[in-house]
Amino acid sequence: MLCLGIESTAHTFGVGIVNEKCQILANEKHMHVTQEGGLIPHELSEHHYQVAESILKKALKKSGKKIEEIDVIAFAKGPGMGPALRVGALMARILSLEFQKPVLGVNHCISHIEIGKALTNCKDPITVYASGGNTQIIGLENKRYRVFGETLDIGIGNLLDSFGRSLGFGFPAGPKIDEMYFQSNKYSELPYSVKGMDLVFSGLLTAAETKIGKVPQKDLAFSLMHTAFAMLTEVTERALAHTEKKEVLLVGGVAASKALQKMLGKMCVERGAKLFVPPKEVCMDCGAMIAWQGIIEFKAGKKHRLSDTTVQQRYRTDQVPIIWL
Repeated sequence: MLCLGIESTAHTFGVGIVNEKCQILANEKHMHVTQEGGLIPHELSEHHYQVAESILKKALKKSGKKIEEIDVIAFAKGPGMGPALRVGALMARILSLEFQKPVLGVNHCISHIEIGKALTNCKDPITVYASGGNTQIIGLENKRYRVFGETLDIGIGNLLDSFGRSLGFGFPAGPKIDEMYFQSNKYSELPYSVKGMDLVFSGLLTAAETKIGKVPQKDLAFSLMHTAFAMLTEVTERALAHTEKKEVLLVGGVAASKALQKMLGKMCVERGAKLFVPPKEVCMDCGAMIAWQGIIEFKAGKKHRLSDTTVQQRYRTDQVPIIWL
């Protein structure tokens, strides 16, 4: 079985082709970047429309497959930015109608989890989903992915990119700040905001921004990341203790952060747990993860009518019945 997956939730338009053994035959994508400033919804949709056809052609060429050989088409239904999501959904509907292929809309967050599990061979982890738009601590419980804790305001990736924007960086700023983290170990005090099992990052961002020009940039970057990642690690450790699970899976764009991997890894060693991090290419938003999710849901019997292929900007992780496990 082959699935063609389309990712378009935010900055990246991607097309992936995956088989039922989770072998990635193609994973082509193009990211909208800026020299300064953040993401503007209508610019994202324009970018996605411009690159969609070429990315599709590249994916088919890379895979060595023709569109007629594809068994099912999947797209990211949400969560995400509406104008960007609609481009992927439109392409999926067009391909489905033109080539008479079944089409499925899947949850972007769960797609990160499932391809992460498949490629690392972890079985029943606490998942740390750390991305630009969201941050959640997730565990499987009673056929649902339960959210044990989450951000109450902005995603941790948004925190890093917003701070980078304040420093004059373009998008994405996270990788630059991650490099700066290892250039300092001098901590400047910043607010630490954990509310039970939930996280608040906006006050941390504001406090860090007020210190720009007063504290060396590398010290401020170290302090911001150290505080944010410590908050995330604390909540993850509590979820491990509560569930007695022995695996932690780190997914989402911020999973590529060496600083976050280091902190979570140290915590896991101390708790007798194991940290799993998927390959970087699937930590980032991509079509391959959507394709794999399409395969496992389609094989489990999920079907969508064309009228079901709408997007859902606030499509929560815990809304999805887990029918494939």
